[in-house]
Amino acid sequence: MTTTEPPEWMGGVPTSPLDDKLGIRITDYTPDHLVATMPVAGNEQPFGLLHGGATCALVETVGSVAAVLNAGPGRKAVGVELNASYLRPATSGTVTAVARPVRVGRTLSTFLVEVTDDAGRTTATARLTCMTLTD
Repeated sequence: MTTTEPPEWMGGVPTSPLDDKLGIRITDYTPDHLVATMPVAGNEQPFGLLHGGATCALVETVGSVAAVLNAGPGRKAVGVELNASYLRPATSGTVTAVARPVRVGRTLSTFLVEVTDDAGRTTATARLTCMTLTD
């Protein structure tokens, strides 16, 4: 369920084939925080824990969409640096990622992303820097 819809100029909910495969759903579009969820089921590594690559894909999605949301119409964003720390395993349910801007510039924007489990425990933190491009 989306609590704040994307702005009309975004042309609907931005998704990618990878987002669809991982089950990533953006649920809140605001410039000061962008929220997305992803199921653990289907995104585990061989030992039954949420795969770090899936977590990074979730972080890239929320950070990149947040960068576009902050940049405005006619702009797109690509990740140029990602740093992630895994703090506790997620083994079931859904994880939620919240991206908050640290700095939004004309060409570079940096976001801190916290990933939590269904109990609200932090499973990972990340910092993503995106380059903003003109369409």
